[in-house]
Amino acid sequence: MDLSKKVIVIMGASSGIGAATARLLAQDNAKLFLAARRIKRLDEIKAKFPAGHVETFKADVTNFDEVKRVIDAALNEYGRVDVLYNNAGIMPTAPLIEGRRDEWQNMLQINIMGVLNGIAAALPSMAENHSGHIISTDSVAGHVVGPDGAVYSGTKFAVRAIMDGLRAEQAENNIKTTIISPGSTGTELFNSINDPDQKQFAKNFFKNINGLQPEQIAQAVEFAIGTQSNMSISELIIRPTRQSL
Repeated sequence: MDLSKKVIVIMGASSGIGAATARLLAQDNAKLFLAARRIKRLDEIKAKFPAGHVETFKADVTNFDEVKRVIDAALNEYGRVDVLYNNAGIMPTAPLIEGRRDEWQNMLQINIMGVLNGIAAALPSMAENHSGHIISTDSVAGHVVGPDGAVYSGTKFAVRAIMDGLRAEQAENNIKTTIISPGSTGTELFNSINDPDQKQFAKNFFKNINGLQPEQIAQAVEFAIGTQSNMSISELIIRPTRQSL
């Protein structure tokens, strides 16, 4: 796919789906602005595409000023952001009875406020240009609530609500919105689970159902970005074939 005319910002691009998407879009010759807390990983992606346009930034999605700095860099260079992909997220699942309030707070800040910070930074310029596309990684857990995943699901249900509200508010401004909702996917998201039983369950579940790879989710993101201006993919749910939930 030729995305050479697209200016794309990816938040949470250092591993998993974000990194896979960055590599795929770099192959498509997109103009990429990659951000994450682990700058060395971003620079490793950049080094693999020496002829491409890949800029890297150390940024925490919970810090609005850092997110805005990435958006502003793209605006300063190209005068626009065509696509913002909000991908950062964590999944420390555990039973509610354990009262892991610090984990809950982190999920709220990263999974919800991270998306809102990206929207707040990118939306004004998109609305002014009457053009743009905001994508956020949601989850199958944003559609189905399972035991021990109530708070994680709550953050992902919130992302769905926020993105659908954004779609309704900005349709007249010709701004696209897309929610990417993966099922079990082999990423470092498992490492954010601190409960050892929950972590082992998630890994076993992934193995038993032949879970997806990040590159497969990246293909869905690429497809949504590549659609014509009058076509908006509001939501893509991508499950492993053997995942019943």
